[in-house]
Amino acid sequence: MKNIKQWKIAFLVGAVMASSSVIGAVSQEEAARLGNDLTPFGGIKAANEEGSIPAWTGGLTNGPQGYTYKPGDFLPNPFADEKPLFAITAQNLSQYADKLSAGQRALLEKYPDSYRLDVYPTHRTHAVPDWVARNIRQNAVSAKLVDGGNGIEGAYGGAPFPIPSSGEEVMWNHLLRWQGESSEYRYHALVVQPNGTITTGESIAVEQSAFYLPSGSVETFGGDYFSLLVNYQAPARRKGEVLLIVDPINQVKNPRKAWQYLPGQRRVRRAPTVAHDTPNPNFNGVATYDDTYMFYGSLERYDWKLVGKRELYVPYNNYKQDSPARYTEVMKGGHTNPDYDRWELHRVWEVEATLKDGERHIYGKRTFYIDEDSWLIVLSDSSDTRGNLWRTNTMHNLAYWTVPGVMRGSFVHYDLESGVYGVNVAVNEQARAAVFTEAREAEFFTPASLRRQSLR
Repeated sequence: MKNIKQWKIAFLVGAVMASSSVIGAVSQEEAARLGNDLTPFGGIKAANEEGSIPAWTGGLTNGPQGYTYKPGDFLPNPFADEKPLFAITAQNLSQYADKLSAGQRALLEKYPDSYRLDVYPTHRTHAVPDWVARNIRQNAVSAKLVDGGNGIEGAYGGAPFPIPSSGEEVMWNHLLRWQGESSEYRYHALVVQPNGTITTGESIAVEQSAFYLPSGSVETFGGDYFSLLVNYQAPARRKGEVLLIVDPINQVKNPRKAWQYLPGQRRVRRAPTVAHDTPNPNFNGVATYDDTYMFYGSLERYDWKLVGKRELYVPYNNYKQDSPARYTEVMKGGHTNPDYDRWELHRVWEVEATLKDGERHIYGKRTFYIDEDSWLIVLSDSSDTRGNLWRTNTMHNLAYWTVPGVMRGSFVHYDLESGVYGVNVAVNEQARAAVFTEAREAEFFTPASLRRQSLR
């Protein structure tokens, strides 16, 4: 039965890939599947054969009855009354190994007495506004890869390749996923030692997706699709430092633009090394800049292979993980506390990245698992240049029905060799959760504004 099911999944993926143009755009007939046998964003609408992955029925667009949202609220868990169906441990690992990533198998083997995956009923909670769904349908027939997959044209305001035929297309869907127009949040960056000791940094971040301005269009889009401004608050040695990153949609023609304001120097300077495998200073060397959001930046250093679609146990609907709590309770030595984690069975796209000949990166090979609904990378594994599994990253997510959509929560960078891990965008000890807002003026994301931001 398992072989028959895997054959059916492989056949479906092969049919999609065979019917899709190598440059991305599909026919009107193929695009008509969106909203019919496919979700408006390209996932398989139907349940799987066993019913363990339900059909998509519209996603989560309303909160619990009687709940009134206020900006900055930690959203209540709509599934708080559910109990795990079962737990995956080192003892029963072989029973579920075919639905686990290599990184999760490694964590179970490394921490057999404490690490586990509590598996809950699957809920397909992703949704997008109607105008985004319309854009995705249009993108399907007009978007194309350019410059060897390092840029795209003909897309705006939605996943560019909802019926993908290559690894680059899936990765662009992640980079250009729906995550609202703009958001602001205060967060901690944590480093957890094997003995459980936690060090913290604190920052205020503003994200903006210029690719998703409702008033925009393919014709008026300026080419810079995402901006991130980070104002560092702690530790004391970094207070007042500000980082600005602006990513163009074609980083061959226009490389990433990054600037730093350093209060000790009282000047703004270009920061060209804030990219690729430069270590992120927040995490004591266990994460690179392009580990941010699981993958963030240019595709140019890797060859990308679309392996196909598979069923996998992944973090999903992680409301408890990002709820108010003490870090010492949520983050334990070696790994996050399994009592706070929620795992569900979902269909994901698997993409392999292999370092190109002549290119440099500390990761020789990377594997990404991308949710078929939200296009968010939910798990990733990275090997060193000798082919040894080195690091694994875990993305927590939750459905913001106020936006709506399944979006990033905190994410974890595990170093399997040292046992140290970092947690990015941790909010458990913050007074407020992320606030989604209308877009800011473009001038906010310019070098001229950095010094003003440092004084706030």
